Amino acid sequence: MRRHIKHFTRRHEPRGEFLSHLKSGIGAVIALGAVGLLSIETSMPLLIAPFGASAVLLFGQPKSPLAQPANVLGGYLIAALLSLAVMYLFPGDWLAATVAVGVTIAAMLALRVTHPPAGAVPLVASVSQLPPWQLFEVVMIGGLLLVSLAVLHHLVPPRQQYPVQLD
Repeated sequence: MRRHIKHFTRRHEPRGEFLSHLKSGIGAVIALGAVGLLSIETSMPLLIAPFGASAVLLFGQPKSPLAQPANVLGGYLIAALLSLAVMYLFPGDWLAATVAVGVTIAAMLALRVTHPPAGAVPLVASVSQLPPWQLFEVVMIGGLLLVSLAVLHHLVPPRQQYPVQLD
């Protein structure tokens, strides 16, 4: 039994440098702050929960395939389009929103642009009361801003290569 519990409690992430962790947290604050400020300036509700989860990947795990620009923007694009379809066909239906999460996951996996925070977009769509096209704008503008700021952030020492460049 003890051995079984150890599999669930063992940490799999390697130790990192304190300065890098601090930089990641500061980068997330700056990026989400910028999204929040843009939200105020445009009167668009840009500060949505999935962006907090995206910030964890973009600033804390920039080498992860799930944090690469194609995954972030592609995942959000797929999620937004599928959410629009579900909102149009089944407005306000929570069951349809949950099915849309599953379909979004399958589409992201099939297209190799998996970004887990994007899986929450159909749920945001079902509870937010946003007009469908505004949801699309919110998701794409916010995602693009976060990726752009992550690119700049990772140029500041201690540097991280972002996006990851394949040889």
